[in-house]
Amino acid sequence: MSATPARNLTDAIAAVEDVSSRIEDVFARVGNALGRGHIIFKELNQGLASLSGELSGAEIEGAATALQEIAARLSELARALPAESALLATIGRSTTEASALLKPLFKHIQMITIIARSARIEAASLDGDREGFLTFTQEAYDLGKAVQGSIEGCARDQQRLSEAVATASGRQKDFERSYGDQLVAESAELGAAYSGLRDQRSKSSHLADLASGSTRKIAEAVGGAIISLQAGDSTRQRLEHVCHGLRLSSGSGPSLVPEPVASEDGAHAIRRLQAAQLRDAQHEFGGDIGQIIRALSAILNDASGIVGHGRSLFGGENGSSSSALARINHTLAQASTLIGTCESAGRSVDEALAVVEDTLSKFRQAIASLAEATVDITLIGMNAGLKASHLGSRGSAFVVIANELKATADQVSAGAGRLRPVLDGIERSANELKELRVQGDPTQLANLEPQILHALREVEAGNERLGKLMSRLVDEGAEFEGLMNSAQGLMSSLGESSATLPTVAAGLETASAGTHRPQLQDEAVLDDLFARYTMERERNVHREFLQALGLSSSAAASRVEAVEPADDGIELF
Repeated sequence: MSATPARNLTDAIAAVEDVSSRIEDVFARVGNALGRGHIIFKELNQGLASLSGELSGAEIEGAATALQEIAARLSELARALPAESALLATIGRSTTEASALLKPLFKHIQMITIIARSARIEAASLDGDREGFLTFTQEAYDLGKAVQGSIEGCARDQQRLSEAVATASGRQKDFERSYGDQLVAESAELGAAYSGLRDQRSKSSHLADLASGSTRKIAEAVGGAIISLQAGDSTRQRLEHVCHGLRLSSGSGPSLVPEPVASEDGAHAIRRLQAAQLRDAQHEFGGDIGQIIRALSAILNDASGIVGHGRSLFGGENGSSSSALARINHTLAQASTLIGTCESAGRSVDEALAVVEDTLSKFRQAIASLAEATVDITLIGMNAGLKASHLGSRGSAFVVIANELKATADQVSAGAGRLRPVLDGIERSANELKELRVQGDPTQLANLEPQILHALREVEAGNERLGKLMSRLVDEGAEFEGLMNSAQGLMSSLGESSATLPTVAAGLETASAGTHRPQLQDEAVLDDLFARYTMERERNVHREFLQALGLSSSAAASRVEAVEPADDGIELF
């Protein structure tokens, strides 16, 4: 003990025990942090798997599809407006043309009644079959009057049709001028919202899968780091063995069983041996700490990446995607207003179509009656003219009147023929307009409003679930980040503390320098130290130390012989 003062030896033991106690405390706290982190990311992994399913589920897909359908409807309405206006304009021109054709037709029919009255006067002056001629002229007059009443009704209906078409056309042009561009714009906005929602769904699903993969990676890394922490227990055991050896060298090792006492030279050798063990333990432990800190740093980087994924999924750094939803909500509200306006504007078109349908029916009935009447009037005129021609000069005037009656009836028939294709054109335009109105049927448009609300609710509900999961990801990711930062700090501090061990070893070596080889009586003490080792690395240091002194240990030799036959290349620790 003279070469190494007891105080220095006590200080060395205290320094080693301090590092050993720090290892136990730090590794326990870091282990708890990693254990908590392992639980966090195991739960997050489950949540992200569920989120990935939600992001590719029917709710968001249904909302996107509804937006697409609404955009398509608005686009159809916008495209139909010019066609509806053009058809209304065509119907308007055709009704004007029909009015122009009705006027001469009406005059010709009036002429028939006038000629019929003249024939009646002429028939009264005839001798012979006066009553027969009067009957002819009366029939012609009655037919003319009946047709005249029908045509007068057509004229009134035509006026009502012209007014209805003019009103509908004016409202349609006003609506097209006021809302046509807006329909196109809102349709494009909804189309963009649809694309944005689909893109967000695809991106969110990808990010959720990416985050899920990262959490699995982190969970594996955390598990590996927890296993690496076993190095702390092995180093703590080695330091306990060093403290035991130092106490043994001072002759004060606590034991219930009397142990061999080393000679002074043996005591110095034991202290130098413990210095070698300290240097090797600190070198190995420093590598373990570095490896654990690097693992913690990698885990921390991955955790920060997952938090970034969460913020991206949730809608940005502020953790909100309300602005996108607000835009969609505003656009949907605008679409709903436009749909209501379309309904109001479309009612006048529907009313005009109803008038067109009613008027065309009456016109066709009137033309059919007119055609029958003109045939009858023509036959009456021809029969009366033939009969009057048999009277000679006395019936010549009546023959002229009968010929005029037939000619006028022919003009009426020709006028009806010119009116028929105009009515056919009105009918074709009305049918085309009706087809367009079916596509924009007010009932269908009204059904879009609940569809709009349903789509919005789906978007909001999906975003709410997404927000909760991502909030949890961000919050728990931040908690894990704090745990890893704390663990890094503890490991770094422990590394600084363990760096004092080489200084302690150097002090022991300096104090025991220049001593002689241990005596034979010290072999039992060295064998007792060797028997306490629990790690092969300690045994190797022990053997190398004895070899450097030119000594051998029977315990060490027998241990090698016992291990070699079963050596499979795997160290005990």
